[in-house]
Amino acid sequence: MRSEKKRDPVFVKRLDECIDELKWLYMELYQDEHAFEYFTDMLYQFYTDRSKPLKKWDEKRIAAKDWYKGNQMLGMVMYANAFAKNISGVHRHLDYIEECGINYLHLMPLLESPEGRSDGGYAVSDFRKVEPSLGTIEDLAALSADCHKRGISVCLDFVMNHTSEDHEWAVKAKQGDIECQNRYFFYDDWTIPNEFEKTVPQVFPTTAPGNFSWNEETGKIVMTTFYPYQWDLNYANPTVFNDMTANMLFLCNNGVDIIRLDAVPYIWKELGTTCRNLPQVHNLVRMMHMAADVVCPGTLLLGEVVMEPSKVVPYFGTVEKPECQMLYNVTTMASTWHTLASRSVKLLSHQLETVFALPKDYTFLNYLRCHDDIGWGLDYDYLESDGLKQIPHKKYLNDYLTGKWPGSDSRGELYNDDPKLGDARLCGTTASLCGIEAALYEKDSTKLEWSLRLDIMLHAFLFTQSGVPVLYSGDEIGQLNDYSYHDDPFKKEDSRYLHRGDFDWKLAEKRNDPSSPQGKLFLAIKKMTEIRKQYDVFNGMADTWLIETGSDHVLGIGRYYNGQKLLALFNFSEHKEQVTLKETETYMDLMSGKTVSAETVEIDSWDFRWLFLDYGDGEPEKPAPQKKKSSGKKRKKE
Repeated sequence: MRSEKKRDPVFVKRLDECIDELKWLYMELYQDEHAFEYFTDMLYQFYTDRSKPLKKWDEKRIAAKDWYKGNQMLGMVMYANAFAKNISGVHRHLDYIEECGINYLHLMPLLESPEGRSDGGYAVSDFRKVEPSLGTIEDLAALSADCHKRGISVCLDFVMNHTSEDHEWAVKAKQGDIECQNRYFFYDDWTIPNEFEKTVPQVFPTTAPGNFSWNEETGKIVMTTFYPYQWDLNYANPTVFNDMTANMLFLCNNGVDIIRLDAVPYIWKELGTTCRNLPQVHNLVRMMHMAADVVCPGTLLLGEVVMEPSKVVPYFGTVEKPECQMLYNVTTMASTWHTLASRSVKLLSHQLETVFALPKDYTFLNYLRCHDDIGWGLDYDYLESDGLKQIPHKKYLNDYLTGKWPGSDSRGELYNDDPKLGDARLCGTTASLCGIEAALYEKDSTKLEWSLRLDIMLHAFLFTQSGVPVLYSGDEIGQLNDYSYHDDPFKKEDSRYLHRGDFDWKLAEKRNDPSSPQGKLFLAIKKMTEIRKQYDVFNGMADTWLIETGSDHVLGIGRYYNGQKLLALFNFSEHKEQVTLKETETYMDLMSGKTVSAETVEIDSWDFRWLFLDYGDGEPEKPAPQKKKSSGKKRKKE
């Protein structure tokens, strides 16, 4: 791939800015000068191939360096086939996406994967080809180009830990190609795999136990951390890193702006370790970041790190040596549903204290629901100090959110239930978990009012957090669980398809009818979206703190930025709550537009208040953080 021609000065300047660090990291891992030379030649080839419109897009992003950190971003995640049959269908519905206020469109995996052995598209057989039923790579590029004209960034999953067993490399490995076998982890007997199993946790102990699988064609054992048809890539081989980085850049050159690095903590394997979060992982991600900076600097890396904050934060890297620009705030998501089931905001407040203490440069992607299950990765040391034991509390949460607990209107299903460990994760749409499904089934108008209010309140909490809020497609119109997956032979064993149903366009037609459940949700979310974009106090660089509300049921969050102050209150209870804030100033309720006192605030059941104050030129002293205190009220018994 080496070129004898003089390289473009823009490329040379970008590469020169990082070449010393890039080569140092590369050689530390691989000690291979030839492989590094190939790598830099490959970068230049992709830079050369990048279109003029995309290079202009890069320049625009460079000029607005922190464009994703403000209060203008709103994301939506969707499956192209569920939303509109295929990529072209998504393209045809861009007006609807714009109507929702979306400027960050996350398309779930759409690269070629074998039917029935795809894990929802996460077993890729060709990183440069779209699944034929969804369209072509040209369709993706056309969609991205139109999105860019509308100011919408496009995010796509990059499955980097493994390939499908149908990938060209895997097929050749099965045929005995040693070079391709070296791209994976093959072993002649179980000696080394058994040593790995002593320290490596299982991802799916009930549905896909173990981390290795027997391969009949080769008569060897291959590492398969997730499912037997997903073969782990060996990133200790420089050819793997070079070619996978090339695959990522190919997607960027077809208009993808945000690369979601799937399962990134798993990509480096080392005997005697958990094969999670090893130092080499950070070296690899840092090099991918620099590769994008050189070829396509308009690109962001989003790390999928589904772990507690202490293990998530390192994937940001440092200000001087950044890795991922954005990471998922999975702990807040799980804690939110815990709070709904327990009626106590104590754990959520405790968790938010950790988030609020992090540098403002860290940008989290926040969400209520996504394509995946809800895992109960909570702070059990903290919960146990409050008398809640891990296993019985998980059972309570799952019983409540599946509607088994007396009085619960939530309607979810369990995922990966492990009776031996007393553990399971949870599936369901936001609307069904909030009780809208049960209310509609029972034709109970009072329940419906409560459940809609709860759904809206949770979205208000989502929009109050710093970072990028992301809606799961269908949540904006209150889409319910889709139980038809039980009748599909390819889906029935995976309860996550409960919330992956086809988008209901007939329901969407009611989105502007305020008398319909769909209209009430859609218009409320749209109004909150517009408010969030209008007021700078929602900027990601705002000071944030917890407000002492005196109630275990009411979460209080304060925000301050450039003379604007927000008091946000969220009632996680079926009863009206009254809180005393000792605020003597007069505020504006952002939802009603009315001027209100903030000394004593009443909040209806499952409701919220956004109280706003603009100091103008006369800025007060910045508020000091307040620690949450218990009111002494007893929580609902489990």
